[in-house]
Amino acid sequence: MERNANGFFWYELMTADVAAAKAFYGKVVGWETQDLGGPHAGYTLLQADGIGVAGAMQLSDADCGAGSKAGWVGYVQVEDADAAAARIEAGGGRVLRPPSDIPEVGRFAAVADPQGAVFMSLAPLPRDDAPPPAPRMRPGRAGWHELYAEDGDAVFPFYAEQFGWTEDSVMNMGPMGNYRLFRAGGDEAVGGIMTRQPHVPKPVWNFYFVVDGIDAAAARITESGGTVTMGPMQVPDGSFIVMAADPEGVSFALVSTTR
Repeated sequence: MERNANGFFWYELMTADVAAAKAFYGKVVGWETQDLGGPHAGYTLLQADGIGVAGAMQLSDADCGAGSKAGWVGYVQVEDADAAAARIEAGGGRVLRPPSDIPEVGRFAAVADPQGAVFMSLAPLPRDDAPPPAPRMRPGRAGWHELYAEDGDAVFPFYAEQFGWTEDSVMNMGPMGNYRLFRAGGDEAVGGIMTRQPHVPKPVWNFYFVVDGIDAAAARITESGGTVTMGPMQVPDGSFIVMAADPEGVSFALVSTTR
């Protein structure tokens, strides 16, 4: 698990079929998988270059009965999970699951911003062997983080106050409103925030995983039973993206520096 203070640094897929998800994302993104045992039995690591960058978990019958659905969620690193949860609530967000411990990993909470977009906060335990963050656009990593908010302009101050995120630049997209690029402690933008469009039913974070060659990756999506919903297309920074859904209908995206 790589560290990235104040930014997203872990990504988790809740799925009704872990085996199918492992096969799909392994082929599309190129992740290797490792099923954990002991206190983490039932958790699958998704690895790039031998380093865990994400995980996958089976949705339980209880989860489904409570209305939980398959989807990706991101973890933001914090220093103190309890203090972070209290600040999030005081800042207008919600604590959906109070802080609790993950054995040998750290302490986390499930939270939502004031407009309802869900994410996790995690205070990882100190580890001497934790690798430093890899370059953002290395294949297998998350290269971009995109929030479709109820009101993109109004929600950014929440993240700035909670995590120290700063504005990199703002693009006016006409009728679609502003697209606000943000930094999370580094010297380059790592994501964007915009007001959701009608086809996005509720505020949500979307994650772009890096691949080598967008056209070939798009073909792998459809060959593996997924759906390309937009693209491939080039974006202003010169990279190429596709928006997609996996065979379970879970939204995700891919980004590449090459066509």
